[in-house]
Amino acid sequence: MVLEIAGFIALGLAIGTIGTLIGAGGGFILLPVLALLNPLEPTGTLTATSLAVVAANATSGTIAYRRQGRIDVRSGIWFALAALPGSIAGVLLARTIPRGPFDIAFALVLLALALVVVRVRPIMQPAAPVGHVAHPWGRVSRELTDSEGQIHRYTVEFPLGVATSFVIGFASSLLGIGGGFIHVPALIALLGFPVHIATATSHFVLAITTSIGTVTHILAGDLNTTWPRTVAIAAGAICGARIGASLSRRVRGVLIMRLLALALVIVALRLAAQGLLGV
Repeated sequence: MVLEIAGFIALGLAIGTIGTLIGAGGGFILLPVLALLNPLEPTGTLTATSLAVVAANATSGTIAYRRQGRIDVRSGIWFALAALPGSIAGVLLARTIPRGPFDIAFALVLLALALVVVRVRPIMQPAAPVGHVAHPWGRVSRELTDSEGQIHRYTVEFPLGVATSFVIGFASSLLGIGGGFIHVPALIALLGFPVHIATATSHFVLAITTSIGTVTHILAGDLNTTWPRTVAIAAGAICGARIGASLSRRVRGVLIMRLLALALVIVALRLAAQGLLGV
């Protein structure tokens, strides 16, 4: 039992570090691992565990990123509010999906995410000028100064961000992955966020949406039998989140994304085999 708990804490530490490093929460890694380790466990229980760990990780990472001054709080609050209705609906629907179709669907999502990770590129837009500037409807200027004194100026496609967040909230809670791994590429490639601001803001949104989703799972009784495992993984994830936030300034993002894409493909193929062939 002690070794099992230690293994869960180590798993959480790795997931917290990687998830915070790229602003994704780590659910896209944890959920497939749990699915492979527990092939007979109900979908609702798996997604509940994953979402609870992502909530703990995202909250810890948000505190660290806030101290670094890299969270676009104004945009993040609106994105979180847009994601919440879909997040709750996704939690309720996840409890009704059989494991076989769930594994296959998740494998397809992971393959799609791997393609996005490899192909996504930040929008090379001019820095937003200082002061009031007239923009077309729906575009807003942002200026953030982080704790190192670096100034980030950019413009945000606000209505697109709200609509995207609603869809991501539903899909991420349905799959139990938190949504950060979808949100970060969307913030960068579609909405014009600088990479470091995107990862920090995504974590802030995750902390809100996954906490609400986790409460919904608790009220539905999905964590009644698996809470010791969940607490152990979450404890490791909280520590890992601090490590990931610290590393985010020094590790090359391109290399991380490519390695994660490879890992996504491997896990997706394994889940597809389990869902289609039962092996």
